[in-house]
Amino acid sequence: MLATKAEERGEYEMICIEELVPKDHILRKIDSAIDFTHIYELVGDLYSPDNGRPSIDPVVLFKMVLVQHLFGIPSLRKTAEEVKLNVAYRWFLGYLLNEQTPHFSTLSYNFRNRYTPEVVEAIFFWILDEINNAGYLSPEAVFVDGTHIKANANIKKAVKKAVPQAAKVYEEQLMKEIKEDREKNGKKPFDGPKPPEDKEISESTTDPECGVFHKGEHKKCMAYAAQTACDKHGYIMDVTVNPGNVHDSVAFDGLYDRLTANFPQIAAVVMDAGYKTPWICKKVTDDGRIPVLPYKRPMGAKDFFRPYEYVYDEYYNCVICPENRVLSYSTTNRDGYREFKSKGYVCENCPNRKKCTNSRNHQKTVTKHIWNEYIEFAEDIRHTPKYKKFYEKRKETIERVFAMPKKNTLCVTHSYEA
Repeated sequence: MLATKAEERGEYEMICIEELVPKDHILRKIDSAIDFTHIYELVGDLYSPDNGRPSIDPVVLFKMVLVQHLFGIPSLRKTAEEVKLNVAYRWFLGYLLNEQTPHFSTLSYNFRNRYTPEVVEAIFFWILDEINNAGYLSPEAVFVDGTHIKANANIKKAVKKAVPQAAKVYEEQLMKEIKEDREKNGKKPFDGPKPPEDKEISESTTDPECGVFHKGEHKKCMAYAAQTACDKHGYIMDVTVNPGNVHDSVAFDGLYDRLTANFPQIAAVVMDAGYKTPWICKKVTDDGRIPVLPYKRPMGAKDFFRPYEYVYDEYYNCVICPENRVLSYSTTNRDGYREFKSKGYVCENCPNRKKCTNSRNHQKTVTKHIWNEYIEFAEDIRHTPKYKKFYEKRKETIERVFAMPKKNTLCVTHSYEA
């Protein structure tokens, strides 16, 4: 039998908002696990104690931002609209059905002008401490990776700008060891580090802090690079944000220094191949930690001998080529690479010369970094069963951490629509 529903939209009804939210809703679980009143202690100094109009409850504002990121809402304006209409969101914020919820401009103003990055970080680390105190955090091994987040800036609205290249954080230490290596091999030391060269960058006129990101088949756009670290359970332990044109290996130091200061008990750092540089391997190893890195495909021509086929002889300070010929030490350059060169008249009649060099004088040059032993140590670690399992957990940890924002089209590696 057909039944029709009578419209009763104008009827008054007594109802409790508590009854409208499912018992197993994620916001109920969060509300029962976290005491948000601690936020008052962290933001109290940002408000006047005895004058001015009463503010919107700061806990409400932080909860609204939490709702935005939990449910992938793209903007604060949209978040304010959703909070107004969604019963579960109202319940979480403590608003009844007939109460006026905060306007999006209030939310935007407070996070732009009142809540400093230090306050937001303090709240982040307070939550992390709560997780740690409950016994859920496992900081002994951290998983590090970077992803790109599209900036709200048009790639066409940019100006070309010449800026000096930033000095590497390890430049002073590297130059010291280069000097020692050159003196050891009878070479004159360099006068000092070479003066920084200017490089041309595209700076957005809309958002000068972002940078141009372009990799592989990805469309060129303005973006930020977010370096993120998590533990084996997927809890984010820290995040740093850099312009999109900063490579992961360059941005690593900022994140690593913060991580080790907050969690000195870290024993292993699990990273992908983009972090496999002499400096990162040296820094992590010298700190008494284990760098867990994968195999990195050799660079260079496809049909040539691979770099690992040229074996370094530490005792004689030379390199042995695949044909068992000696490449003698030539110099140590400013980038920290020892150069080993063959004798052209020896290589001229080599049967495998075309797989080795195309130079006109038939001379082969092989470079080995002065910190190459740290790369070799990381290679040895890679083959151990324990750390193989560590690396395999990346897909369950840091890659899963990035999966949610990619699903919500926040990361440029997933969506490029304006």
